[in-house]
Amino acid sequence: MNAPVELAGIELTDPDLTARLSAGLLRVEALLESEVVSEFGFVTEAASHLMHAGGKRFRPLFTLVAAGIGPKPDADGVVTAAAVVELIHLATLYHDDVMDEADIRRGAKSANARWDNSIAILTGDFLFAHASRLVAGLGPDAVSIIAETFAELVTGQTRETVGPRPDDDPIEHHLRVLNEKTAALLDTCGRYAGMFSGASEPEIAALRRYGRAIGMAFQISDDIIDLTSTDSGKTPGTDLRAGVPTLPVLYTLADRSSDARLVELVAGPISSDQEVAEAVSLLRDSPGMTRAQQTLADHADSASAALAELPASPAVEALGSLVPFVVARTR
Repeated sequence: MNAPVELAGIELTDPDLTARLSAGLLRVEALLESEVVSEFGFVTEAASHLMHAGGKRFRPLFTLVAAGIGPKPDADGVVTAAAVVELIHLATLYHDDVMDEADIRRGAKSANARWDNSIAILTGDFLFAHASRLVAGLGPDAVSIIAETFAELVTGQTRETVGPRPDDDPIEHHLRVLNEKTAALLDTCGRYAGMFSGASEPEIAALRRYGRAIGMAFQISDDIIDLTSTDSGKTPGTDLRAGVPTLPVLYTLADRSSDARLVELVAGPISSDQEVAEAVSLLRDSPGMTRAQQTLADHADSASAALAELPASPAVEALGSLVPFVVARTR
């Protein structure tokens, strides 16, 4: 029996599925390479920059795995859709780095740091344009879906940038940002996978629910990892230093019984190494952390419930392996 293969948190135990994914990812990669080429060499260089910097290709991988639900998992439309969602994801990274004034992305200089903000923004637009051109070949329904996804991604980024309004619940605001900025695109991954592999409407609906739930779980786990992980490559308390709200902090601030010293520490950005360490220590054992972990578990349960509606298959088993992975990465 072959040893399981793990790709981006998805465990593959079926050799036929593993072989299909390997072939599919090669096709996606070839399509991505062709789509970043421009007659203007500088545009090609800029558009290739983040793609060649690495990345797990999680969204195309998810799309290809989920396509195993339908009878035509190797269809050309599945591969095209997988490339489309990755181009969209890459485009958002260029724009995010400008907004966050980031210097590093995927271990390399961000485009805005290597060139400037204008180049990064234009490169993101170039990738969005090529994603749109590709999806046009998938039919009017696919175009409508990606337009809705664009709108949701932009709304989520705008919502995060503006911040909660005076009458907004900060926790609900944060969760809605996570839903729009990340979960929306994974919803579309599942939707496209089902559509172009020939899955039934109920199966497509289940894949969409799974995508939303696992997307939320990933983002909430990232919030928790900022405080708990010692081997994720991220320095604990990075978001605390920047004053970026995370779910454990928001739960802490909303709870009147929270430790007064902890509330004082997390009320804004923290610059002192000693205070960051103190806040991280207090948060790890706080009721706010417990509530965040429960919220993560709730979304993980929702993802598993969506998969339970699908007939057993190697693809469903592979998607199911992602659920405990997302929870376990916070420990």
